[in-house]
Amino acid sequence: MSVATARPSLSSNDTSVLQALFDAESAPSSGVKIDSQLPPWPATLNISPADLDSLKAQETQIVRKLHSNESPQREHVESALHSLDGLLNDYPSYPSAYANRAQVLRILVDLQSDRTNSHSPETIPRDDLFRLESAELCDRILSDIGKAISLATPASPADPVSPTQARLLADAHTHRGYLLLKAARTKKTAGGVGFGAGLPSRLCNLNADQLEEMASRDFFFGGRYGNKVAQQLSVQTNPYAKMCGAIMKEAMMKEMRG
Repeated sequence: MSVATARPSLSSNDTSVLQALFDAESAPSSGVKIDSQLPPWPATLNISPADLDSLKAQETQIVRKLHSNESPQREHVESALHSLDGLLNDYPSYPSAYANRAQVLRILVDLQSDRTNSHSPETIPRDDLFRLESAELCDRILSDIGKAISLATPASPADPVSPTQARLLADAHTHRGYLLLKAARTKKTAGGVGFGAGLPSRLCNLNADQLEEMASRDFFFGGRYGNKVAQQLSVQTNPYAKMCGAIMKEAMMKEMRG
């Protein structure tokens, strides 16, 4: 007589968790309701349709003017920053301008890096964003991304968002996750004095694993709002997925040795 072997069963919640851990295509964006009938930004931001049209036109002109130069010079970047500063002084609740200003500040860091490295005998690639001399710019970049996310995030996760909101949240979370991941890897591989010192004080005392966990969280939200790259990176940096992967790898190696 055969004896039935009891098989462990997973609850639907456990199954969903495991699928989310290991499957980037499990559609983290499925929990977000995107409603194309909604206005671009929440009414709580107090931006009228007429003002929004004007803001979009100004913002587009600033960005196009900057990128019309194949290799932007410092004066072009500073002019764009000055224009975005003025726009945000008049409309401090406009999320998109914060996200664009963070991108322009990142270009400024790259220009400073090129200038510094051109006079440096070092041949090892560096990321000057996290050096002490870039501390102020790094703080401003992360602050602007955080402000854009804060303004664009709905009051409740169940609230629908407009396509404009979803796109900004996807890009901003992915941008911040990318920077946090670079910071984590910089801390792990730093070979020179000053690397990692450019992180804001609230991040400077965190270790590489903690920074990577923060990056993973941003990638999750970036993927949730529709960024496909963020979906993949969310799985790769997920600490639980990495832990489970290490356990499975060890078990397979033991089985092969056995």
